[in-house]
This record gives sequence, structure tokens and C-alpha cells, in this order.
Amino acid sequence: MFGMSFGEILIIAVIAILFLGPDKLPDAMVKIAKFFKGFKKTINEAKDTIEQEMHIAELKEGAISYKKQLEDSVNEVKKEVNVIDDINESIEDITDSVTKLDKPKAKKKPKKKAKKIENKEDSTDV
Repeated sequence: MFGMSFGEILIIAVIAILFLGPDKLPDAMVKIAKFFKGFKKTINEAKDTIEQEMHIAELKEGAISYKKQLEDSVNEVKKEVNVIDDINESIEDITDSVTKLDKPKAKKKPKKKAKKIENKEDSTDV
């Protein structure tokens, strides 16, 4: 125990008997045993607390890593959405341009065709 041999423990016991006397020795031994038990309990609690803190630190590092990965993924999705928005805007611009080009032609063609059809009907009646 504590790196002491039986002989060393026996010498300490004899000195304790001489110093404390036979009346007080049992109470002193109980108090010493309680002290060592409490000391051991405190050390084990400290050890458990340190292990929990280390585990919490590992979990925190993992959470930070996952958060960074999630932020990177969100940024990539935002980039893709921006590209899609740009494409949609370009399509709208092209559609507007095409409709502007088609509107004047659409108005002129039906008028010409209608006149030609009327002229053909008049010529067949004669």
C-alpha cells in the first residue's frame, strides 16, 4: 500500500501506539480510514470530471466540424440557386426580346392576307 512494505507499516503503527496511546488509537485509525476514503472519492470524482470535459471537448470539435461542412454545403447550394436565377433571368430577357420582334410582324401579316383573300374573292365573282 502506497509503496510501503509491511515492516514500514509496523514501525508506523508502533510509533502511533506510543504517541497516541491505546485509548485514542482506534478512533485515530477510523478517522484516518475515513480521510483516505474521502480523498480517494475526491480523486475519482476529479478524474471523472476531467474525462467528461475531455469528452465534451471532443464532441464540441465534432460539432464545429459538422457546422463547417453544413455551411460549405449551404454556400454551394446558394451558388447553384444564383446560377439558376441568372439562367431564368436570361430566359426571360430572351423571351421578351422574341415577343417584341414577333409583335410587329404578327400585326402586318394578317392584314395583308386578309386583303389578298378579299381581292381573290372579288376576282372570282367577275
